[in-house]
Amino acid sequence: MIVLIAPEYNVTNEIDILQQLFKNGLQYFHLRKPYMNYEQHCDYLNQIDSKYHNYIVTHRFHELLKNYNLKGIHFQEAKRRQVLNTMPSSINKKQFIAQYAKLLNVTCGFLETKTISSSFHEPDELENCSVIFNYHLLSPVFSSISKQGYSGRGFNVNNINKKVIGMGGVTASNLAEFYKLGFKGVGVLGGIWQSNTPVEVFKTMKCHFN
Repeated sequence: MIVLIAPEYNVTNEIDILQQLFKNGLQYFHLRKPYMNYEQHCDYLNQIDSKYHNYIVTHRFHELLKNYNLKGIHFQEAKRRQVLNTMPSSINKKQFIAQYAKLLNVTCGFLETKTISSSFHEPDELENCSVIFNYHLLSPVFSSISKQGYSGRGFNVNNINKKVIGMGGVTASNLAEFYKLGFKGVGVLGGIWQSNTPVEVFKTMKCHFN
């Protein structure tokens, strides 16, 4: 499983590259644009062929689900903690969806059709979280390519009975290392967006998962 994270700032030909990635099998694209407002998120989505919208997971403005056929929503660490602090400590995923659906003003059934994921930086917090998300992003496994000075911690998640996706330092040549550490997939940002041949790099990574 490959999760591609959007670059914080738009890169040259980003939409064209993204649509090429979708054509070549990308199924999980995390729209993480911390400096873009709601209208800019809409503008971004409107540039993408609507047939690919159901491969997109939004980090911000979860209400976008109501206007676009997105794959799902993602909770960054601070947002997850903030929302869970308003709920019972032992809440499970079904109860979480029911309560969050009310906040979004959508039906429970509708939200249940979407993926719900979250970011973690400590394995213990991930393991002890009462809500079992569709998948959990854990970082940094290896030293980050996109964030200078963000050193890897070599997390081993073989004993965590949840779907954990490893992030940090992902390249086409170290995917096997993530599997040895128990990860069910990788989350990649700099390994693709900072490459001169992002589509070819993705295709190489994808071969590892076929």
